Amino acid sequence: MPKVLTEVESKKMLKAAGIPVVETRFAANMKEAVAISKELGFPVALKVMSADVVHKSDAGGVKLGLQNISQVEKGYSAMMKSVKAAVPNAKIDGVSVQKMARPGVEVIVGMSKDPQFGPVLMFGLGGILVELLKDVSFRIVPVTKFDASEMIREIKGFPMLTGFRGSEPADLNALENLIVSVSKFVGFNPNVKELDLNPVFAYKDGVIAVDARVVVES
Repeated sequence: MPKVLTEVESKKMLKAAGIPVVETRFAANMKEAVAISKELGFPVALKVMSADVVHKSDAGGVKLGLQNISQVEKGYSAMMKSVKAAVPNAKIDGVSVQKMARPGVEVIVGMSKDPQFGPVLMFGLGGILVELLKDVSFRIVPVTKFDASEMIREIKGFPMLTGFRGSEPADLNALENLIVSVSKFVGFNPNVKELDLNPVFAYKDGVIAVDARVVVES
């Protein structure tokens, strides 16, 4: 049976492999969530941690941009109430706490295993756009820097990464390095069945994965 790692576990594993992720910590209760928020620095985001809650946002299990202790306390309480109403039998372990990253161009880097070809990497515009537009490119692992460059330029949304209508252009070199790093991570960890970094914020001076999900073969 495949095991879905928590967001905290997934990011810890990826960070150890040199993949840039937003620091995220586990809090078992409101008191811990407040303490971690103070350590990380405001604003922060809270996300419910429960294997029974698949779509966190739909269940009210995500609170973003909390600016102070009072907002963290209120956000935590409101989130627990919403999740329990949406998924009454959910076993809630606690919440993840992470510092809010500054907005950037949202992209996705993912991997799934094809029965014939093995691990296949995917790249595309991230956030909800990946579901809406299905604008993605694929390569079989291992992926070289040249492959990564091609993957980025193949998507129809590529102009979004080059400063479309005055927006900040993305650091394409950092994006290529990220794709290669994920390819190496997959190569070194054959027990990883699938992974999603979505969204990754691409800036003019680097990239960072805001959310991460890793599934391993148990």
